Amino acid sequence: MPPLPIGAREFVAMMAATMALQALAVDAMLPALGLIAHDLGVSNPNHRQLVVGVFLVAAGCGSLLPGPLSDRYGRRRVLLVCFAAYVVLSLGCALAPGFNTLIAMRVLQALASAGLTVLPGAIMRDRHSGDAMARMLSTVSMVFMIAPMAAPTVGQAVLLFAGWRVIFAMLAALALVIGAWVAWRLPETMAAIHRQPIRPRRIVSNMSLAATHRRSFGYIIGGSLTFGAMLGYINSSEQLVAEHFRAGAMFPLLFGATAIMMAFSNFLNARIVMRFGARRVSHGALTLFLVLSMVQLFQARDAGETLWQFMPVLALNVCMLGFIGANFSSIAMQPFADIAGSASSVQACLRMLIAASLGIVIGQAYNGTALPLAVAFLCCGSGALMLVLFSERGLLFGARDAAMHTPG
Repeated sequence: MPPLPIGAREFVAMMAATMALQALAVDAMLPALGLIAHDLGVSNPNHRQLVVGVFLVAAGCGSLLPGPLSDRYGRRRVLLVCFAAYVVLSLGCALAPGFNTLIAMRVLQALASAGLTVLPGAIMRDRHSGDAMARMLSTVSMVFMIAPMAAPTVGQAVLLFAGWRVIFAMLAALALVIGAWVAWRLPETMAAIHRQPIRPRRIVSNMSLAATHRRSFGYIIGGSLTFGAMLGYINSSEQLVAEHFRAGAMFPLLFGATAIMMAFSNFLNARIVMRFGARRVSHGALTLFLVLSMVQLFQARDAGETLWQFMPVLALNVCMLGFIGANFSSIAMQPFADIAGSASSVQACLRMLIAASLGIVIGQAYNGTALPLAVAFLCCGSGALMLVLFSERGLLFGARDAAMHTPG
């Protein structure tokens, strides 16, 4: 019997919950990293960050697979396979006897989670187009932002009553419930006549074009750099905020507050970008990001820097990322109206791989102070600015332009 018809509100909640499982797999771990390192005998304190870092890299690699597979076999079938794999691998993480085994399980869990973030976009494209799709994506993104806000608090709450392994068991249980919901209520959204064979040569050609086009290249890589700075903060946040600045049990609340700032900037961006244009808004935000990064560096050079000096500037910089990320992604997609699927896949993959790898490097550079993070923010922002200037041929704050069509 086919699933029953699904309403708009339920659809938004379902897509947001599906995408949130990847964010939960990252952020719910943060309060537990110290316990994981202790229980599994990790001698280098920075190695605990790999529980997060390798997950993000593997998720980036995995994002290339679900889209083409769903074009061939249908969205619903591939999505349900990803749910099943996520459940099994989360339990594998919970039962890992050693650190190397845990890292291996995290890599596989990340590959499964890639489908949970890539396929909702394809499903929304099947159901909506134009302004309707834009509104749907915006609404799903707003709901989705609840996950990184709540995840560290949820992880901390679990640790009050149980060990870190229970966090992974909780992820498995959540995925089982959401997967059952999807299986019961979500119909196949792609029409059978649109299914197509997988042609590697054509896919590679389209992806190569989407990755190297000058007007997109600077925004793809520039956005990856600023996102990498954010992931560098996430990787080292538990050590930096909870330990160095001695926030202790306040860490999940402070982490959630920065996520709220990013959610607010996304909310505000959706209301001003149509008036001022994605280029003007994102270029202005990147300029402020650089200024705030300089303030971060100035403060970090002072050995007496306090938590209440560090957090407000960091939160404001995270707020700038809310204006940069969405707009950079939109601008990078403009030239590819005819190959939007391939362009979206390869650009998402590049962003995640570059940002996650950079996040690991930044996190591993942590030396017990806020200085490495401040330097990383400034370097990433400067690199992003140079890349944008390359794509825009030296001009900033240009007016928005119409989408271009690529040759067939």
